[in-house]
Amino acid sequence: MFRHSLRKHVAIAFAICVALLSIAWGFAFFAAIRLSEDRVLTQQLQVAAQSYPAIPVNPRAYNSLASLPESLREWAQTKPAEGLYEFEAEELHVAVLFSGNAQQQAFVVFDVAGIEAASSEDWWLLLVITSVVGTLGTLGFGLGIIVMRRAVAPVVMLAKVVADIDLEHLSDDDHKRVESGQFGDDEVGVLAETIEKTLERISAFVARERYFTSSASHELRTPITVITGALELLEQSQLSAADVKVLDRVRRATLDMKTTIEMFLCLARETDDGLYDEQFLVMPLVDKAIEQQRYLLNGKFLDVEIDKYASPSVCGHPQAFFIAVNNLVRNAFEHTLDAQGPITIRIEEHELCVTNQVSSAADEQHSPSETASQGYGLGLGIVQRLCERNGWSFLLHAEGKRVVARLAW
Repeated sequence: MFRHSLRKHVAIAFAICVALLSIAWGFAFFAAIRLSEDRVLTQQLQVAAQSYPAIPVNPRAYNSLASLPESLREWAQTKPAEGLYEFEAEELHVAVLFSGNAQQQAFVVFDVAGIEAASSEDWWLLLVITSVVGTLGTLGFGLGIIVMRRAVAPVVMLAKVVADIDLEHLSDDDHKRVESGQFGDDEVGVLAETIEKTLERISAFVARERYFTSSASHELRTPITVITGALELLEQSQLSAADVKVLDRVRRATLDMKTTIEMFLCLARETDDGLYDEQFLVMPLVDKAIEQQRYLLNGKFLDVEIDKYASPSVCGHPQAFFIAVNNLVRNAFEHTLDAQGPITIRIEEHELCVTNQVSSAADEQHSPSETASQGYGLGLGIVQRLCERNGWSFLLHAEGKRVVARLAW
């Protein structure tokens, strides 16, 4: 599938590391064997030179017990089985064998006195071997790290490139940072190409979103401004009572349309133009929402109670906060029938609660579980999204006919 697969790179790197270590260990063992051979031959030659001109014969063969060295005679009388034996105290190595049809015992004795290394030399030899093994192990570990790093270097490079991209503030050129062509034709290259294309599509979407919101903001608000101006001109003319009512309805519908447009543009806009860090007071926006929606209480004997326990300020988007509060107030005013009040708005340091009573018909239509998720009226899902965008929390709780909408920051 791939010309240069990442799995093949890792397998080849592992094979190279194992091969190099095997070669190093092979040379080490070969050197140890040659060193041992040379040492034994040197020791034998040195013993022979010290005994010159009487050169000792080593090893020696013995066909009878009487001819054996005195230190071995008592042991030989026990009829030892055929094999090899070592006598450390006498520094002798003995081979027992049977010769002839009579199965007569014969002995081959090798005197290693002066040939075997002393105990102190054994310790030094052990130290050298341990040092060599430790050095080879360290070199192998370092070699393995170097080889594996080179094998996984494309993955690390791609991870660093992706980590440097700010996903919260994507720009039009972020996809160019990946440069999938530099990762080759393997799994990492395919992953890099996919990420590059995905970022390119996201960047194109963000560009289209910015163009749409900027264009829609102008094209949708212009008719609203024209209608508002026309209404102001009509207010200055002589109108009948019926015309005034119609004019009020048009004005309210225009205001609702303006609020809806701003609400959807606020949700669709990716950039916040710095408004998400603005500090604003809560109470003026609550008063504004109550005044805008007070017409819904016309003909209803309802009281609106404001329990103000604090004068909080919120850091975020003031227009988004007003839209959320305006939706909550509108729902409470619209779905509370005559003589089902009062409607309570409680303001605390980090919380705003709107409490109202709903009609029996609405209570029969929606169960408490459905009320918690859908609410009475429209716009509560939008309120939830606005709160999520600004880091606030929204909760709607229904107990029988009593509904509490809680907005916390």
